Amino acid sequence: MNKMELKNLDLMLYEETLPCGLTIHIVPKTSVNNIYVSLSTRFGEQDKSFIPYGEKKMLHVENGIAHFLEHKVFEMENGEDPFAFFSLHGADANASTTLDKTTYVFSTVSHFIPTLNYLLDFVFSPYFTDENVEKEKEIIAEELSMYEDDPLSKLMEVSLLNSFQKDPVRYYIGGTKESISTITKEKLMSCFDTFYHPSNMFLVITGNVDPTETILTIKQNLENKKFEKRDTVVRKNYVEPDLVTKEEEVLYKNVVIPKIAVNFKLNYKKIKKDDFFDLKMALTILFQSKFSITSLFNEEAKRKNIIQSGVGFNLTYTSSHILFTILGESEKEDVFIEKIKEEMHKNNITEEEFERKKKVMISSYIYMSDNVYAFNNKIVSDIMDYKKVICDDISRIHHFTFDKFEKLLSKINFDTVSTVIIKNKEKG
Repeated sequence: MNKMELKNLDLMLYEETLPCGLTIHIVPKTSVNNIYVSLSTRFGEQDKSFIPYGEKKMLHVENGIAHFLEHKVFEMENGEDPFAFFSLHGADANASTTLDKTTYVFSTVSHFIPTLNYLLDFVFSPYFTDENVEKEKEIIAEELSMYEDDPLSKLMEVSLLNSFQKDPVRYYIGGTKESISTITKEKLMSCFDTFYHPSNMFLVITGNVDPTETILTIKQNLENKKFEKRDTVVRKNYVEPDLVTKEEEVLYKNVVIPKIAVNFKLNYKKIKKDDFFDLKMALTILFQSKFSITSLFNEEAKRKNIIQSGVGFNLTYTSSHILFTILGESEKEDVFIEKIKEEMHKNNITEEEFERKKKVMISSYIYMSDNVYAFNNKIVSDIMDYKKVICDDISRIHHFTFDKFEKLLSKINFDTVSTVIIKNKEKG
């Protein structure tokens, strides 16, 4: 077991890689009662084409299959409902699928060892039949209908579709009713066999646990499951153009105030791999400085009735591009979009403002370390982004200079833009 200090946080990180390939990451926190556990596999919506385990040819799978598989993993051969088990043992369980991973989670304050064992048992025990796969299609179709009526979900869905040309990140995580209709138990099993192997997965535990006892429990559970050794999954590489697919689109939904997404497609190939952490900081500081509730833009936009509330942002990463999305509501859609574009091209961030935002980031990070859920998510994000847990975040923020900030942003072009507006048709 490796033990590392999470600097400036009075926390320790315990890590171990089991013979089957599963990596375990534990941050004990005895000052809290609760425990949060996440088990993730590196399989998400962007994994559209890959070489399945035991085969030689590339397989292309349907949009939404990773999300479909997430649902089916909860199917037990004995008919038991995993959610009922967790509830009976005082735990809350859930799962989610993103563009690059699928994660199964539970939180509890008691019965930790039984619920941990159960998580490992049901995730690694697939049960697919023609009947239960067909039944699931109906359930997911209803779920897709609900998302279709959610303006914010639709805004992000269309933003990705219109901004990317080749990368599968452009497709909606849930797929479509048409795409899920052709999913079979054979394809689900092929995805499971390929991606749900411990060597492609990692377990993160934060909260009031004993690392030694916890790792021993995991070892004993997985030793009985007899996993064969695997090579790294071979995925198809996509060459994504810099241009967007569609520069603007207007959709009509039942909304009171038009919802707007301004998407800047950023090519970051000029950024060194070692600078990726700094790039994420730079983009966060860029948004906070220009568009936070204390920014000059926010004050002016409210004074001129361009916005009534603040704006938000979202970052979507691929291997070559970042989609920097500004989200807002405005009755003056065209003015809002133009003001956002203008602000992004202004070189108006001072070193004083930069240092203030760094202090806010440090404070937020310290606050996050007291939340077992947020800190678990931070570790998961680190593993996906950097293939390791970053243990010196605060030190990195301290040493991030204004000069480095300006140099990184100078390598990014903010000219490639795609906009999406959702408005009420009756209001025109």
